[in-house]
Amino acid sequence: MSIEQQRRLVTAIPGPKSIALQERRAASVAAGVSSALAVFAERAHGAILVDVDGNQFIDLGSGIGVMTIGHTDEAVVAAASAQLELITHAMFTITPYESYVRVAELLAEHTPGAFAKKTVLLNSGAEAVENAVKIARHYTGRAGVAVLDHAYHGRTNLTMAMTFKAMPYKTGFGPLAPSVFHAPGSYPFRDGLSGADAAARTITYLEKSIGARDLACVVAEPIQGEGGFVVPANGYLAALQDWCTANGVVFVADEIQSGMGRTGRYYASEHFGVEPDLVLTAKGIAGGLPIAAVTGRAEIMDAPHAGGLGGTFAGNPVAAAAAIAVFGEIERRNLLAEAGRIEGVLKPALLDLQAKYPVIGDVRGIGAMLAIELVQPGTVEPNSSAVPAITAFAAQHGVLLLSAGTFGNVIRFLPSLAISDDLLREAIGVLDEAFAAL
Repeated sequence: MSIEQQRRLVTAIPGPKSIALQERRAASVAAGVSSALAVFAERAHGAILVDVDGNQFIDLGSGIGVMTIGHTDEAVVAAASAQLELITHAMFTITPYESYVRVAELLAEHTPGAFAKKTVLLNSGAEAVENAVKIARHYTGRAGVAVLDHAYHGRTNLTMAMTFKAMPYKTGFGPLAPSVFHAPGSYPFRDGLSGADAAARTITYLEKSIGARDLACVVAEPIQGEGGFVVPANGYLAALQDWCTANGVVFVADEIQSGMGRTGRYYASEHFGVEPDLVLTAKGIAGGLPIAAVTGRAEIMDAPHAGGLGGTFAGNPVAAAAAIAVFGEIERRNLLAEAGRIEGVLKPALLDLQAKYPVIGDVRGIGAMLAIELVQPGTVEPNSSAVPAITAFAAQHGVLLLSAGTFGNVIRFLPSLAISDDLLREAIGVLDEAFAAL
C-alpha cells in the first residue's frame, strides 16, 4: 500500500460517506462504544490515515499508541500474510508452535534486567494486567494489589477496580473486585514533590493502609497513559521498587502504552533505572494485531501450576509473526533513535506554544510520548473545556489528536516513529491555529 505522506482535505469533516456510516452505526452499534470523531477510517500507511471520503489526516494518536512503527508497515504485513497461509490458529496449550517461543525469547532479551525471564502471551493489555496479578498472588500467597492515583489499567472487572478514573471506565459497572488499593503517586506538576518525598508518601500509605504482609504486588505505569502522560519525579520509581524488593512485594511495570520503543528505549522503565519483577507489553508489539505479554523473573513466572495460565487465542500465530517482525523493524530501522528525533522536533515546538498561550500549563513526556496539560491561565486549575475545542479544530483541519487526563485537560501526542519532521511541524502549525481560535 502506498499513501502519499501528506495532509489533504477534500470534503468537510466529517464527509458524506462518514455521515452515512454514522447513521448505520447509531442503529447497530451499542451506544456505550463511543468514538472521539465521527470519521470512518478506510486505510492508512506510515503516519497518514485516510477516511472513507478520501481525506488524509496526520495521525498523532496511532490507535492510542498501537501503530508505533507506522500503519501497515511492509515487513509486518508480509510476516502476517505469510503466516495466514500456514496456520491461522493453533492453541499453544494444545499444539505449540515456534513463533510463540520466539516472541518470548525476544521479550526476555529486550525487557529490563539481565536475570532469567519467562513469558506468557495473551490477547490484550487488560489480560496482561489480570495475569500479572494472578501470578503475583500465586507467587507471594498474598491478595492485596496496590496501584497509583491517576492510573489506567483496563476495563475488565479487576482492571476497572485498578483504574483510577470512575467516569467513563467504571461508573455503574460495580461491584468491583476487592483487595485493590489506590496509593498516591508522583505528579510533579500538581504535587511539587521530589521523587524521594513522593515515594515516602506512597510507601507510608502502603505500610499504614495496607501492610506489606498482605500485599502481593504494586502495579505502576512508568509514564502514566490515560492519566495524562504523567512522568514521575526523579528517583520515585527506584525508591518504590527498592521498598517492594525489601518487603517481598512483586513490582509490576505496566508498559502497555509506554513500551516497545515509544520513549526511545524499548521500555520506559529504563529511563528511571528500574528493573521490574514483571513487565507488561501490548499495544505497539505487533503492528496492530492483538497480542500482549507478561514477562518477568523466571521464579515468579513459574509459580502458577501447569494449566493455570493461557487462553484460546492467546499468542495467536499470526499476531506472533507480526510481533517478531516489529522487533526486527525496530532494530533494522533504528527506530529507538527516531523516538529521540521526534522529541527533538515536537517538544521544543510545544514549549514555544506554551510560551505563546498561557492556557498550556505543562509540557511533559519522553520520546514520542508527549503531552500538554491545559489550565486556567495563571493557575493550575484544570481547563477541560479547552481540550475538545482544540481536538475538534485539529480534526477539521486534518490532524488527529487524543485527549487524556484524570481531569480531561490533557492533549497527548503518540505519533508513529515513521512520521517525518515536516508532518510534525505541519501538525504543530494546525495546533497553533487551534489555540489562536480559542
